[in-house]
Amino acid sequence: MESFLSHLETYRIFLGSRSPRRSELLKQLGIPFELWLKEDNPEIIPDGYTGEKAACFLAAQKADPYENDLKEDDILITADTIVLNDQDILGKPASKKEAKDMLLSLSDKRHKVITGVCLKSKWRQHCFYVMTKVDFAAITIEDIEYYIKKFKPMDKAGSYGIQEWIGLVGVRSIEGSYFNVMGLPVQRLYLEIKSFTNFQNK
Repeated sequence: MESFLSHLETYRIFLGSRSPRRSELLKQLGIPFELWLKEDNPEIIPDGYTGEKAACFLAAQKADPYENDLKEDDILITADTIVLNDQDILGKPASKKEAKDMLLSLSDKRHKVITGVCLKSKWRQHCFYVMTKVDFAAITIEDIEYYIKKFKPMDKAGSYGIQEWIGLVGVRSIEGSYFNVMGLPVQRLYLEIKSFTNFQNK
């Protein structure tokens, strides 16, 4: 009886992401992979795209530069995470002030974290998303300024990492996947790669 992880050894799996969190989560999942980094396209979301559609669009956009370089047994994984605060899409902050404003807007509220994931091979492409609801307690300006100064969350959607100090002191509860908030919904990804590779354990 072949295991799924043994089945994956017949493929070359690439992660197209600079995020150390995504690399670590994929490593913990036990999936063998290599990093393959190309210049990212500007993250511009078309007008009228909802949170879910926007996350999938950005993940697929990250896969576009690899299209002509994928070989027969290659599988590329790209992902993008956005924070949806009411109807406002929060990406990565462009400045410390923007980071502060984002965190203040999330204080004492519930928001959604949506990660879009794209699986791409030479022959086809499949995108999916996972959504988690995160409930923040009221956060003081002093705590926000301390977090930004010490942890520099400029590379994180919504200006925070749930695995960092701000998550420990600020998150009241979550509904859904914790790992999705970190940037990669690993449980769903595991199932989707099985389906993508047509794995059947017989």
